[in-house]
Amino acid sequence: MRGILAALNPIAFHLGAIQVHWYGIIIATAVIIAVTLAVREGSRRNVDSDDIYDMILWALPAAIIAARLYYVAFEWPYYAQHPAEIIRVWDGGIAIYGSLIGAGIVVFFFCRARFIPVWLMLDIAAPTVIMAQAMGRWGNFMNQEAFGQITSLSFLQGLHLPHFIISQMLINGAYRQPTFLYESTWDILGFIVLMSLRHRPGLFKQGEVFLSYVIWYSFGRFFIEGMRTDSLMLFNTIRVSQLLSVILFVGAIGLIIYRRRLGNQVSMYLDGNPFSKKAKQAKN
Repeated sequence: MRGILAALNPIAFHLGAIQVHWYGIIIATAVIIAVTLAVREGSRRNVDSDDIYDMILWALPAAIIAARLYYVAFEWPYYAQHPAEIIRVWDGGIAIYGSLIGAGIVVFFFCRARFIPVWLMLDIAAPTVIMAQAMGRWGNFMNQEAFGQITSLSFLQGLHLPHFIISQMLINGAYRQPTFLYESTWDILGFIVLMSLRHRPGLFKQGEVFLSYVIWYSFGRFFIEGMRTDSLMLFNTIRVSQLLSVILFVGAIGLIIYRRRLGNQVSMYLDGNPFSKKAKQAKN
């Protein structure tokens, strides 16, 4: 095999004194693609594109802030000693679950204010969110973070990975499990499954595309998190993401069962937004 290459530079380019990180570029690209897909699906479900754009303007900053606060809260002993680093989001150190909590709160209140079914908006967003998560893990790859336990070069070669991935997994003198890749692959599969199924007539009630996303993501995240060595911990014994994954997995299944028992009180996903102008004109 060829000699091991140096780690990839996390800095993409400079704008004067400003360093532009690959992490930020990848995240921004993922957001743009996710919003584009959500707007296209929203038009099919009678949700105005302006409403989606307006929601993103509120939800995106809330997601970034919540993701960082979530991470900092569980790493507080370090950040208490280095408070100037709290805002250094571009160096990594944001938690996906934190971003989902922050964005979810904004979506709830925004939809209530605009008379858009909350569950419908979450359904529209879910496949695009998991796609963005899959892309975002490559930002972790560029920063050499979200990696797993020590492994061997022969193991990585046995996975038939490209040489640049193997080289990037040489961290602090040891090869690491590419858990970023495992999660990215799991998320891509989830995106394909959701996109393939959500337009099947009679399959999903409103809320079930989103809840299926929660079930899929939390199931995979539980096992992948167990391989990582940089997990946020609770009481130094419990991996926070694993605990939250179990809660979300069980809770999402419970919600589907409960809402299915409500029968026709819950609209089908393909029915779209009954409060839109287009839907009201169709009724008249």
